[in-house]
Amino acid sequence: MNQSNTQRAAPLENIDVWQSVCSQQDLVNDSGVVVWLDGAQVALFYLPGAEGKNLFAIDNHDPQSGANVIGRGLIGSIKGDLVVASPIYKQHFRLEDGSCLEYPQQRLRTWPVRLNEGQVEVGVA
Repeated sequence: MNQSNTQRAAPLENIDVWQSVCSQQDLVNDSGVVVWLDGAQVALFYLPGAEGKNLFAIDNHDPQSGANVIGRGLIGSIKGDLVVASPIYKQHFRLEDGSCLEYPQQRLRTWPVRLNEGQVEVGVA
């Protein structure tokens, strides 16, 4: 079982560099799309009906299977946490911090993400 990078997203106010990765029109409501960012596949999840934060950026690489499939996972809520279920082994990752509910030793990397004048931007520094 592989462990993924454990980096967590920095608070938005601490980001100096934002990189545009796609337009807001490229997002699919309540689903994921995958973008390429500095050598990494990043799954973007846009949940327009969610309370509070509604855009998330998380590693697309599933540490359990080794496949790049997280962006195709199903979105849900478990005990109040927004999660994505990996399409292969169905483990659940919290969108907010990338932690795995079933395997606490696994965590997906997350990035700060925002909408800015119709563009999706990911914080890179």
